[in-house]
Amino acid sequence: MLKKGQLTRQSILGHAASLASRIGLSGLSIGLLSEELELSKSGLWAHFKSKEQLQLEVLEYAAGQFVEVVLRPALAAPRGEPRVRTLFEGWLSWPERSGLSGGCIFVSAASELDDQPGPVRDRLVELQRDWMETLANTIRSGVSERHFRHDADPEQFAQDLYGIMLASHHAHRLLADRHSAERARRAFDALLSNLRRR
Repeated sequence: MLKKGQLTRQSILGHAASLASRIGLSGLSIGLLSEELELSKSGLWAHFKSKEQLQLEVLEYAAGQFVEVVLRPALAAPRGEPRVRTLFEGWLSWPERSGLSGGCIFVSAASELDDQPGPVRDRLVELQRDWMETLANTIRSGVSERHFRHDADPEQFAQDLYGIMLASHHAHRLLADRHSAERARRAFDALLSNLRRR
């Protein structure tokens, strides 16, 4: 059970993550957050010490939310294709189910930080590499369960699926395409079909 201070911190981080999903991690500051939450800067400073620390903790908060919304349900699904499908559906619904009003914070942060060296970018890279490895591992388990071809390329699948998800996010958020999820599912089915044993 979380103590009051921890609950306050989680509430602050939830608001900060939602704000960062709209304005970007670079736009997020202790000053802006204090205005948004009507809290003192000194109180927030006591929690985070610096803008960079705030940004890092927002990434960690979002990563924790991603685990709860996407990874845990998938790990409860049977290995192989059922788990791959559960991961995909969780990932597809993540921007809405995360409670982050600006969509997927990781997609926006990747565009924002790709040429901005430093600890925040480094942590984002670690999180994204871990996610790509998780995707690849689901394919490896699918091969061992004999759902997928023995010569399937897990890393290629992870990259191709990531491409589908980025395209879907772009179509949904920027282009307001009402069919973006449906198109993503068709692309995913085609990708899986190519992996299945013949």
